[in-house]
Amino acid sequence: MKLEDLLIKRSENKCELCQSESKLKLYEVGPQDRYNEDNSIMICDKCVAQIEKKEELDGGHWNCLTTSMWSEVPGVQVVTWRMLNRLRNESWAMESLDMMYMDDDRLAWAKATGDHDNDGAVDLHKDSNGTVLQTGDTVVLTKSLDVKGSTLNAKLGTVVKNIRLVENNTEQIEGKIEGQVIVILTKYVRKHGA
Repeated sequence: MKLEDLLIKRSENKCELCQSESKLKLYEVGPQDRYNEDNSIMICDKCVAQIEKKEELDGGHWNCLTTSMWSEVPGVQVVTWRMLNRLRNESWAMESLDMMYMDDDRLAWAKATGDHDNDGAVDLHKDSNGTVLQTGDTVVLTKSLDVKGSTLNAKLGTVVKNIRLVENNTEQIEGKIEGQVIVILTKYVRKHGA
């Protein structure tokens, strides 16, 4: 039986964290050499987006951790512990962490990514007004920009369509101006129509 099929059966076709039945995915709880049913879990899109910091943390959504913390599945325990730590400024999360037990090996695995040290803040690409940017958005330049290594001058008000987010740098996006792909600082753009 395939790993995904085993996990669907184990989870009864529900998210192993929040019990949602919508859009489940196999999520591999790293770091691991090989993934198996102990270190892989089935979770919904909303949980994935917040775990991977692609969406703001919704404390109300994560109240489910008070139940998932009792799971016997190692991967569920590890993700629950990491998320409780990211939400530790909420009293219910701190109380749950105080009650949760994991053996030393599992605790070391949970700490291995360092994700638990982060607060609930999410690093998102935002324009000069604080509006969240997504790949494919259209933006308008809020400042005239000289493009390094080129004679191109991108004027204030220039519309840049179909932007791409620069991975691992929330202050930069890529866009095409006059046929040339350039890197633009997010502080110099405004989402079109926002």
